[in-house]
Amino acid sequence: MSKSNFLEELDRRGLIQDTTDRQALEQRLSDGPVTLYHGIDPSAPSLHIGNFVGVLMLRRFQDAGHDPIALIGGSTGMIGDPGGRSEERNLLDEETLQENLKGIQIQLENLLDMDRSTLVNNFDWTKDINVLDFLRDVGKHATINQMVGRESVRSRMESMHGISFTEFSYMLLQAFDFWWLHQESNCELQIGGSDQWGNIAQGVDLIRRRSRASAHGLTWPLITRSDGQKYGKSVDGAIWLDAEMTLPYEFHQYWLRVDDRDLERFLLQLTLIDVDEAYEIVHEHNSAPEKRLGQNQLADEITKLVHGENAVKNSKLAAQALFGNDHLTEEMFEALSGIVQETSIPSSVVEENEGVLEALVLSGLVESKGEARRLVKQGGVSINRQKVSSTSIGSQNTIGGKYILLQKGKKQRNILVISD
Repeated sequence: MSKSNFLEELDRRGLIQDTTDRQALEQRLSDGPVTLYHGIDPSAPSLHIGNFVGVLMLRRFQDAGHDPIALIGGSTGMIGDPGGRSEERNLLDEETLQENLKGIQIQLENLLDMDRSTLVNNFDWTKDINVLDFLRDVGKHATINQMVGRESVRSRMESMHGISFTEFSYMLLQAFDFWWLHQESNCELQIGGSDQWGNIAQGVDLIRRRSRASAHGLTWPLITRSDGQKYGKSVDGAIWLDAEMTLPYEFHQYWLRVDDRDLERFLLQLTLIDVDEAYEIVHEHNSAPEKRLGQNQLADEITKLVHGENAVKNSKLAAQALFGNDHLTEEMFEALSGIVQETSIPSSVVEENEGVLEALVLSGLVESKGEARRLVKQGGVSINRQKVSSTSIGSQNTIGGKYILLQKGKKQRNILVISD
């Protein structure tokens, strides 16, 4: 992909909402490598899907030959961005922020080629600036009229919660970041979600006024859920990139359940699949939507980007173990580790006449053998996905002589791990 048609590709993916002078930006991108940055709020110990879009945008620019900077907002994270929020966030202490920074840094290093990109923390250049210097060097270049005209500020001023001076000042801090990176790293472009447009424009204006130089801004539409809310960490059901906060299996499963109406948009905006290939996948999917071909491709691609190819393999094996028809294997049980609760049972239980009842109690699926016996009679117990009527397990039902999948009803499962 040549630099000259890079913005055109972003347009085809639906990843451009606002830009400063479009023609000037296209020309600058075609002239040679551009240093750009995207800021990430470190108010949680992990990135989420809303952040993922921005980091993937940095990756797209990097793949097109440009020089990305990922900025973690160690100082602005203490303030809180009013954009896209109906009320003020809780401010975090420095210790919590530092822990959050560590987790986010690991994820950035997995998604970006750090040999060709830069990771910075704005706390490094703001921690020693006193309020008088900031007001003199930054505040004097912004008017209150201009700031309250920004949508992110105006909407909060009109809300029942209002906006504190702390959050009102966020715009100036972010503008200062852009100016500082422009001075120190020749950064010419800031990118962000559409809710950042006011902050980005403020930075472009500060560079013009204070340094008599030009800079550029670009935003993309926010990725929204089916209920219209943007993906983030403030909303129930956040999809985290951290493998402990959202298991890779759960992450993969989430994308398998995507609505057909969102499929094309997510393939274009959340993967690195070529644009034309994404259209072909959707076309093939639409010929037989019940096969979920598009969702499978989407889940595989996003999970591979975030967690790696092995996570894709294990997620599929785990799903096959839980919902498939193929014979269970040791590899499937290993893939289920951390997904289904495990219970260690002595090998003697397998040979007992009432081994099923004993296993149900030991696993915590039932409270008593009496309850277990009634459940078996009602056909509510399965061993390795097959309903049982007998109360004995039998060694023939162990997989690799080590595992048994015990199930109560349709959804409650436990892996029995046979010990000597």
